[in-house]
Amino acid sequence: MEEKFKNLPLRTGVGIVVLNKENKVFVARRIDNPKNFWQMPQGGVDHGEDFLKAAYRELQEETSIKNVELIKEFDGTITYMLPDHLLGIIWKGKFKGQKQKWFLMRFTGEENEINIKTKKPEFLDWKWIEIDKITEYVVDFKLHVYTELKKKIKKIIN
Repeated sequence: MEEKFKNLPLRTGVGIVVLNKENKVFVARRIDNPKNFWQMPQGGVDHGEDFLKAAYRELQEETSIKNVELIKEFDGTITYMLPDHLLGIIWKGKFKGQKQKWFLMRFTGEENEINIKTKKPEFLDWKWIEIDKITEYVVDFKLHVYTELKKKIKKIIN
């Protein structure tokens, strides 16, 4: 990491693992990433915002999903650092990575509720995948996050 980025703070964020009735995980393909990387909904926490409220807001902003039940708030946070080629670019260059609070939720709505063509779209496409596959589709600098989440999810639903 370049010296000028070392002192940047971590962004505070939330992530949402959304399971359907078959325990498949919602993932979406980002507009700003040309490769075939998929991710779960996630985003920043506004100043003074509660983590759970932020998770519901981000989920709705990115996917239009409103009908979910909270299964579990995962303990602690998971941090990732941006790779050098993204430092100074993502988040207007204000952060070197993100410290995320993750939530496991069950989608209780109908498929037609899901709409990624939002006011500020972040995704090109979405799908449900097996839990074991979440680490196959994720961008490399978030692989450790998804590996840890996979273990936590499996402990809860198995």
